[in-house]
Amino acid sequence: MSSTRATVSKILTWSIVDGPGNRLVIFLQGCNFQCAACHNPHTIGDCNHCGECIPACHVDALSLVDGRIAFDPTHCDLCDACLEACPISANPMVRDVSITDVLDLARENRPFLSGVTVSGGEPTRQLDFVVELFRAIKSDAALAGLTCFIDSNGHLDASGWEQVLPVTDGVMLDIKGFDGPTHEALTGMPNAKSLASARLLHAAGKLHELRFLLVPGRTDSDAELDRLVELVTEFGAGTRVRLNAFQHHGVRGEALGWDKMTEAGVDKAAERLRAAGIDHVATPAVYL
Repeated sequence: MSSTRATVSKILTWSIVDGPGNRLVIFLQGCNFQCAACHNPHTIGDCNHCGECIPACHVDALSLVDGRIAFDPTHCDLCDACLEACPISANPMVRDVSITDVLDLARENRPFLSGVTVSGGEPTRQLDFVVELFRAIKSDAALAGLTCFIDSNGHLDASGWEQVLPVTDGVMLDIKGFDGPTHEALTGMPNAKSLASARLLHAAGKLHELRFLLVPGRTDSDAELDRLVELVTEFGAGTRVRLNAFQHHGVRGEALGWDKMTEAGVDKAAERLRAAGIDHVATPAVYL
């Protein structure tokens, strides 16, 4: 079995919101975007072992060993105080996970699963692990019926997608904004690769769902929605679109001062898309 390993923030053995059916979800640590609106900001950074999280842990689950953070999950009570203390939006509770670890977990839960999704952070930052994991799932007789999905911001070039798409069944792609300066203000990065990825994935038949985050006063404008309609129309009316609503849950920093996206605002955007002939538009089931 491959020796390739991944830095994992969290694993869910059952989820119905991370792709079709019931899914095993691996949240890989680290992201190439710095999204102000991120509701999982602790998945963005890579731990630099500064030790500032240690005093926040009241059960002594964290320590500094040979200059590196050591995490003892048997002591942890999941209070997440260490996440709040981290100055770089990292997670000191990450796990070093092997392909075998994930396969064993998938086999254990196989009767309940439709597939496996890698999320993040941004999973394509650990592309070698994703490719080898999906390849191993496809070649395992007990797991071969599981679908393999990626939840991505699309900041990956064509050569990267060429490596992983042969063993990928679908990609759920986030578009954070169409206007260049708006996208950079929201994420710290340009959007050219994300838009190119959307087109590449659609052409390859692997674009399962296009996701768009509605942020009041930033991405809910007529101009942004018109660009979304234009892109989806280019792909065809059958393209799945999921409108997500900016909320304060999990968010840190300046975005806590932004207005939350209302259900009425989402419904208005959804109707705009449907009026343009876009058939498959999903909206949030819950607003926090």
